Amino acid sequence: MFDAVRNNKMFAQAILGLIAITFAFFGVESYMNNSGSANEVAKVGDTKIDLQQFQQAVREQQERMRDQLGTQFDPKMLDTPEGRKAILDDLINRRLLLLEANKRRLAVGDEAIRRTVLGIEAFQVDGKFSNERYEAALATQGRTPTGFEAQLRQDIVLQLLLGTLARSNISAQTVFDRILALQTEKREVSEVRIAFDAYLNKVTLADDAAKKYYDENSQQFLSPEQALVEYVMLVDQPEERRASHILIASEKLGADQARAKAEEVLAEARKNPGRFAELARKYSDDPGSASKGGDLDFFGRGMMTKPFEDAVFALGEGEISGLVQSEFGFHIIKLTGIHAAKFSPQAEMKQGTAARSFAEAAEKFSNTVYEEADSLTPAADMFKLKVVRSGWLGRQGDPANGPLANEKLLAALFSEDSIKTRRNTEVVEIAPNTLVAARLVEYKPATLLPFEGLQASIETLLRRQEAQAMAVKDGEARLEALKNGGDESSWSAAKVVSRMDSRQIPPMAVAAVFRMDADKLPAYAGVALPGIGYGLYRLNRVEAGATIEAASRQAAQGQLANLAAEEELRLYLAALRARYKVEVNQSALESR
Repeated sequence: MFDAVRNNKMFAQAILGLIAITFAFFGVESYMNNSGSANEVAKVGDTKIDLQQFQQAVREQQERMRDQLGTQFDPKMLDTPEGRKAILDDLINRRLLLLEANKRRLAVGDEAIRRTVLGIEAFQVDGKFSNERYEAALATQGRTPTGFEAQLRQDIVLQLLLGTLARSNISAQTVFDRILALQTEKREVSEVRIAFDAYLNKVTLADDAAKKYYDENSQQFLSPEQALVEYVMLVDQPEERRASHILIASEKLGADQARAKAEEVLAEARKNPGRFAELARKYSDDPGSASKGGDLDFFGRGMMTKPFEDAVFALGEGEISGLVQSEFGFHIIKLTGIHAAKFSPQAEMKQGTAARSFAEAAEKFSNTVYEEADSLTPAADMFKLKVVRSGWLGRQGDPANGPLANEKLLAALFSEDSIKTRRNTEVVEIAPNTLVAARLVEYKPATLLPFEGLQASIETLLRRQEAQAMAVKDGEARLEALKNGGDESSWSAAKVVSRMDSRQIPPMAVAAVFRMDADKLPAYAGVALPGIGYGLYRLNRVEAGATIEAASRQAAQGQLANLAAEEELRLYLAALRARYKVEVNQSALESR
């Protein structure tokens, strides 16, 4: 069965890339025997996807996007109807594929999982599997070997299933050659642009044109509604620390030599602390951080091996440790930053009970916000939080507004009930373990801006629109004349374009140029160019595309495989949705 994937590698890779479900992976048993709950968001066949699973998927995707985008990440990217639907669709698609795999009795034995894990390079030291590195690597992601191997088992099962789909795909070489020929075909065209601004002095507006437009399009001229808001935020974020390190690997030199070298580097680092990054680049055996001057970024407890973690959390900021020995060798550590813990409803709570404690605090917080609906002060007092007052803000989220940029929270603030009663909003989770409740303090409704201040700009808009229409009308008349044999235009110098490189003509003209019939030349086409006027195009000649180099050809063939895979997958999932009934609980999804 594994040959099905191996022998159709390009297609299989393409189709697997389209299953972008790297969010929350649950064991096969939880997918096949899910008993469900009252808060299910979807039902796939006889199995259910509950709210907890969906929320976990959202959190996983948020963390992934936060890692990719850094400070540019905004949690509201996913807190939209489109974002929620995309995540749920991915969960449903994976569930469909797993149900089908289960029906076909596709399974992966323990020995296959063991061989796969042993062969993963990230878990190896000097080419050999290291159980210590395996567990440490998973721990940095908050995962366990059991959970990882369950996910791996699912992924291989899906590869087996999709391998059958790969075998069914036939991408004829002649089809590819024809598509590539079309993509590389070159067309020599000349152009005439009829600029709309040449018609501006010919436009005459009716005396009441601007006022009529203002009255008929009043929604365009509303000042945005605004509100002053106060809010309280409950955050549970454990302390994080940023460190750089220099690793002298013991397996590379032997324990005694590694220690001796590490002591020499440590002495140099303490003598010149400002050169720590330089020393890391020069001496460190950690391939992941050496090029970055040893920087490991911020991390919390449980993400590093214990000796390393203990040393980091015992340092003061800017301090350099002594030698720290771990299974990887000897570390020299410099603490470069501290993110202090934010809020603990019970300051004494231990790491093992943190999640439960925060859940209990969140419930109390939510209940207090709801029960004391006329003020946020009781909830703030209960957890020793600060009620924060905003400046004027609008319905549309602005990242500069911090917590108040959240789309769901803004929708609650600007709802009819909130405006009327000024009661607390519901509690909204704007990020993992970050809850916010708000209330509207003062409100300014949207108002229609006076016509007098807008008349000149409206008249300018109308003149431009009428001039554009005149340019299009003249352009279409000239195109008709060209097609009937008349050609009095002053054409530009010839431009050679292809579907792969059409930068010399406006994007709006590309389709028209490549639709022209090349059997009888010259051929003519015209297209309206908004904000420019109208473009006339004469096709002078067509030449076959040149042979492209092997790497480009392979890339193009890969793109074609992706397109074929996308269509095959779409049809396959549509068939599975017909086979296994899918129901979505829209109200549960929207209230997540």
